[in-house]
Amino acid sequence: MAPQRFHEQFDQIQRSMPDVSLAMGPDDAAEFIYEKGVVLARDGEEARLVEDTVRTRFTEAPGLTPDYVRRASPETNRSGITRIQVGDPGEGEPAVAHALRALREHEGRAGRRLVSRNHVVSIAVNSCPGDEPVPAPPTQGTNPAPAEAGYDRDTAVGVLVIDNGLTHDYASAALLAHVQGDLHGTETDSQGNLLQYIGHGTFIAGLVAAVAPNTNVTVRNTLTDAGAILESEFGEKLFEAVDQNGWPDVISLSAGTSNGRTDGLLGVDAFMRELRTQRTLLVAAAGNNASATPFWPAAYASLPDYENVVLSVGALRGDGEFGACFSNHGPWVRAYAPGERLTSALTGFDVPVPYVYQHSTYDACRYGFTYQCTCQSPRHTGVLSEANAATKPDQVMFEGFAHWSGTSFATPVVAGMIAAHMVAHKETDPRAARQQLLAANTELAEVRGAHVPALRPPTWRPVPVVQRSVGA
Repeated sequence: MAPQRFHEQFDQIQRSMPDVSLAMGPDDAAEFIYEKGVVLARDGEEARLVEDTVRTRFTEAPGLTPDYVRRASPETNRSGITRIQVGDPGEGEPAVAHALRALREHEGRAGRRLVSRNHVVSIAVNSCPGDEPVPAPPTQGTNPAPAEAGYDRDTAVGVLVIDNGLTHDYASAALLAHVQGDLHGTETDSQGNLLQYIGHGTFIAGLVAAVAPNTNVTVRNTLTDAGAILESEFGEKLFEAVDQNGWPDVISLSAGTSNGRTDGLLGVDAFMRELRTQRTLLVAAAGNNASATPFWPAAYASLPDYENVVLSVGALRGDGEFGACFSNHGPWVRAYAPGERLTSALTGFDVPVPYVYQHSTYDACRYGFTYQCTCQSPRHTGVLSEANAATKPDQVMFEGFAHWSGTSFATPVVAGMIAAHMVAHKETDPRAARQQLLAANTELAEVRGAHVPALRPPTWRPVPVVQRSVGA
């Protein structure tokens, strides 16, 4: 992980959540981001136990104060989680750590977790989405290319994309003819700079539509704060997303967080238990931290009772033979798909004001790989300009398509392959389609020395891998 990139991402998220004070954890390490002064507990008796235990410990322990210990949210809500304030967010962050330690004895007796930090769930919680988007010539088309299949409203597979919405002109792209959902809303700041990750949801919708044309894709703008949301709000928003049009066949989620644990997230526990009773398949990104640490919700794929409910997806590098340098990995990642330098729709074709990204060159691979890693520093900075920006140095113009990399994009590729399998085999159960697709797949790739299932859509084309020079 690159500390510079982590702090940059942290600052972006903090600015997007001005009413929340955030910290890096654990112990200021760059593994995840969480809310200062607040812990989470399950509604009801467990929340009362956590509140009372923390208040008692803070009353008895020297150097701690119980003055701030109180409920910070309604006692009951659909996500089943209560926020409990344990300290002053403006005075450093020892309170959360002390609160977690105060419950250890109770958790030992209960045999399960009772309290948690309030993590930030994000498209790129501690690094970047793989890299930033760069323009792609419209004449070269998308990669994967659109499959040769028709669209039929009555047999189309429903795919729900939980992301940051759609660009205002997404409908101008023919690829997105059967896509609907929420717009980003505000796309630029007061100086005309593109806000972070604008186009992310549009790009993902295009990948699903290319791999599986017979789909009805809905994109929600759940992750509107620089591609992020607090864990305490995430479960509620997931319920709201499925309430709008009913439970879909497939949910594509390209966001998550690590939490230093192996038992999931308290904030999505109620949603995951409800998901288990449905027929919906959750396809989730494994994360871009080049780590084997479980990344949630994707890592639910490795938990009992969720193996057929969740499919966790890592990214392959441009040649499709090895894992991408940024991709999370480990036995909890169930499949890998192309995720480096894919090409999809970003802003449509008829953009009245050109979208421009200032970009800079780089030569340092973040993770020590021998090939040029896509996710690097410094980052691109988005700029929206009414001038003829295409003629300015270090500026380029989007004209509909973009290249982008990350497990964010390997995920919708797999979601699309599941949907295409359902259509081709007249399979109405997405979880059965998941099993059938993985069972029939014979392709492998190498990730950190291990051979793993590789799902490569038929219309995907490998791209050259740039090797670094010796000693670079």
